[in-house]
Amino acid sequence: MQNKKTNIPLLPLRGMLVYPTMILHIDVGRERSVFAIEHAIAQDHLIFLATQKDTSIENPEMDDLYKVGIIASVKSMTQLPNGTYRVLIEGLDRAKWSNYEEADLYPVVDVQKMSDNEELDAESEALMRTLLTYFKKYSKISKRVSKETYDSVASITEPGRLADMVASHLPLKLSAKQEVLEMTNVKERLEWLISRLYNEQEVLNLERKINERVKEAMERTQKEFYLREQMKAIQTELGDKDGKGLEVAELTARIEEANMPEGVKEVALRELDRYEKVPSASAESGVIRNYIDWLVSLPWAVASKDHLDIKRSEKILNRDHEGLETVKERILEYLSVRQLTNSLRGPILCLDGPPGVGKTSLAKSIAESLGRKFVRISLGGVRDESEIRGHRRTYVGAMPGRIIQGMKKAGKINPVFLLDEIDKMSNDFRGDPSSAMLEVLDPEQNSTFSDHYIEEPYDLSNVLFIATSNDLSSIPGPLRDRMEIINIAGYTELEKQAIAKNHLIPKQLKEHGLTKAQVRFQDEAIMSVVRHYTREAGVRGLEREIARICRKAAKLIVTGEQKSITVSPRTIESLLGKKKFRYGQAEENNQIGVATGLAYTAVGGDTLQIEVSLSPGKGKLILTGKLGDVMKESAQTALSYVRSKAGDFGIDADFYESNDIHIHVPEGAVPKDGPSAGVTIATALVSALTKRPIRREVGMTGEITLRGRVLPIGGVKEKTLSAHRAGLTTIILPIDNERDIEEIPESVRNELTFRFVSDAEEVISIAIEGALK
Repeated sequence: MQNKKTNIPLLPLRGMLVYPTMILHIDVGRERSVFAIEHAIAQDHLIFLATQKDTSIENPEMDDLYKVGIIASVKSMTQLPNGTYRVLIEGLDRAKWSNYEEADLYPVVDVQKMSDNEELDAESEALMRTLLTYFKKYSKISKRVSKETYDSVASITEPGRLADMVASHLPLKLSAKQEVLEMTNVKERLEWLISRLYNEQEVLNLERKINERVKEAMERTQKEFYLREQMKAIQTELGDKDGKGLEVAELTARIEEANMPEGVKEVALRELDRYEKVPSASAESGVIRNYIDWLVSLPWAVASKDHLDIKRSEKILNRDHEGLETVKERILEYLSVRQLTNSLRGPILCLDGPPGVGKTSLAKSIAESLGRKFVRISLGGVRDESEIRGHRRTYVGAMPGRIIQGMKKAGKINPVFLLDEIDKMSNDFRGDPSSAMLEVLDPEQNSTFSDHYIEEPYDLSNVLFIATSNDLSSIPGPLRDRMEIINIAGYTELEKQAIAKNHLIPKQLKEHGLTKAQVRFQDEAIMSVVRHYTREAGVRGLEREIARICRKAAKLIVTGEQKSITVSPRTIESLLGKKKFRYGQAEENNQIGVATGLAYTAVGGDTLQIEVSLSPGKGKLILTGKLGDVMKESAQTALSYVRSKAGDFGIDADFYESNDIHIHVPEGAVPKDGPSAGVTIATALVSALTKRPIRREVGMTGEITLRGRVLPIGGVKEKTLSAHRAGLTTIILPIDNERDIEEIPESVRNELTFRFVSDAEEVISIAIEGALK
């Protein structure tokens, strides 16, 4: 064969390598490889074999192959039943490829033969003998090389071929075998293999020693177990209760004292009997012991004695919280019925409202008023059913769910159990935790709650469950149906002022190391912070601003600039900076095409400015402000209504043919959705088309139909409080929402004028003077 050959088919090898003179079968499945072999058979049976650097690549390119490979001869090719081909090849010569080209169906390369640089001198003979000596020792130790294989290798007289055959039988990595293939200096190749064989022998000797030590350790462990069992039998005969016998006796006493139901007690004693028989060194021993510990640690019959003093409970609730009359009344009702019957099951309450309104602290106050233990678990981000029901004991590291863990922590069967952020639960492939909560929160089922770890029914019917949420819509319907929803809309300005004065300021002064003599807050200053530096349903932002004032005051006192500070309306800006929010009318002046709507969000109520502008066009309706589908439909409905009533409003009937209408709802980056903006959009449209301004002090909410009917909406209390915060004085509501006015605090109702409407024409006549003919 010539030293150089062109356009020889290339066959990439994956996970294997061929040396010269080797004859072996390879299985080929890749389509390009099959075409390359068929072409080689059709020509001169020659093919070039190059090994892939990365075995995971399905269709290797030129950069994915080693540069040195083997020129081989294809002897035969047979198709197997599974569709692949088995090819018999013989390695001929080392070669280096170049000029990689993609033919029609397979790659071809030019190859340059690489001849071995071998000299049959005394040094070569000595290297060959040394290599065979090490190879013989390796074959005896490893048991991987048969005697027949060694004899066949030992009969080789050519140094290069001997090195290749030895390399093919060693457990080398593919990169190491490729390194041998690329060595054309035979002496260097022999020396490299001698070094590797020496290392392999050392490793095999160490493995043998390690195996012998492990065997000895196993025999010693078995001997110790036998002796330990003998010792246990001797201790039993002598009546000695030391060791495991004493531990079993203690566990038996704890089981008797736990007052478990009979069925659970039988299970505990049966597991204890197993524990006694299982060797301490066994992994099962620890699993059983942990299970028994959980059973005896859970409260089965011990209950807190309820403080059924209604006046005392009312005093505690009023001490810790301003307002929230509905919640307080519900708790006092429960205590009253409990005092009369002494057998009422624990209710399942859900306190729903925006962040910062005191839902969690209210639950703590309820526990204190009842004289019960308080347990809180956070459900935010929980997406695994086993978080609620626990893991089965067959799993490594199994443990009960959060409900059973909370009961163990309480140590009583009737704690106040807070399920915080129940609306933040989600689900994935590990199960739906909200479905697991159905049993926990069902008064008809939770007396036999089943935890996967405990496996025995546990009574939760005496627990007073209180859940909190920010958004009821994200709670599944069946779960919401099991709870009594108590809505906490937020606080009025007077309530916030009282909360700050009675709770937040004393708390922050204490946390910042200040006294009332050092920092004094005037009532007007507190109201200024509420109005000009916060706009929220709760009081978290208010507490942060009070903390800022305390920090500023602490610095002034520590540096000696002032000995005491009085926080007044005149000094508030020097402490908190420029006012963040404008208090008073939502708009400075009456505006054309700008209507104030009332919205409900997960963090409370808010006011919404809806703007309408007209520009010459062909009746295109443009909606901006990141509106949801329902709100877009409300805008379409409002426009259709205005078109149908154009004559009544003094609007040209063909106004939409010559004008484009753009409706925008700031803030543009905040998602908005819901039907309650319908009347607001209709009012803004009529204002823009008639060029009559809308009264700035009017806020409105309600769903509109094509006939102009105004349908009821939700969140009246939250929306009204937001309107009051914004300084609106007249609120337009659907007539069917008149019953919801009782929920609004009296102090807010007295400062607002409510107008109840059933038709959009009434809304427009109130908000836009002279809009109707």
